[in-house]
Amino acid sequence: MTNLTNAQLRNLRSQLIVEKAAAEQRLASSEHYGLDASLRDESGDLSAYDNHPGDAATETYERGKDIALHEQEELHLNRINAALAAMEDGSYGTCRTCGEPIPPARLQALPDALYCVAHSPRQEVSDHRPIEESFLQPPFGRTSLDENEDGYTGFDGEDAWQIVESWGNSNSPAMSENREVTSYDEVGLEADEADGYVEPFESFVATDITGSHRYIVRNQAYDDYLEHDEGDHLLERD
Repeated sequence: MTNLTNAQLRNLRSQLIVEKAAAEQRLASSEHYGLDASLRDESGDLSAYDNHPGDAATETYERGKDIALHEQEELHLNRINAALAAMEDGSYGTCRTCGEPIPPARLQALPDALYCVAHSPRQEVSDHRPIEESFLQPPFGRTSLDENEDGYTGFDGEDAWQIVESWGNSNSPAMSENREVTSYDEVGLEADEADGYVEPFESFVATDITGSHRYIVRNQAYDDYLEHDEGDHLLERD
């Protein structure tokens, strides 16, 4: 049961009617926040279908903003209509969830409120997520094949990212998934992963095209190999 007086109800109804007229006027005067015009009209192109979003960045940004403003205005209008309908059926002023009276001060500030503060839907975090996220968890979505049961070891999405990442990214050592990182050379995804070989010695033991002559490429992997006492000391430098 509402604890509002008839005078309070009349004032709140008047306030809702004024807000409804203003919302409808904003939608009409702005041509639904620009959505009545096509993106083609805004960009000047015959079609924006084959354009990269970066080629029409301003138009893409403005269209996204128009959609957000339009949705917000429509949501406000729907709440006003729901509040006016609640006044007609006598349920206005009580929380739709718990049935307790909504304080008059809250209704004065938000005349379209149909819930008390504790049960306001605006406080709930939506579980609705973009469909793209189903392909981003875990990283690389369907293209990371390392965990496949068939033991796939070929080129996959993770390898593609490593190639791109080798040219740099926005991460710093502090943001790396590897907590032992000490330099930017180690920031990349699995930066210590062997690239082009399986065993460390394969990166510095070489042969010519005939296989007759073998020699050692004294690189960092070679030095690390000896430092960890994994190699034959005959491989040490002269």
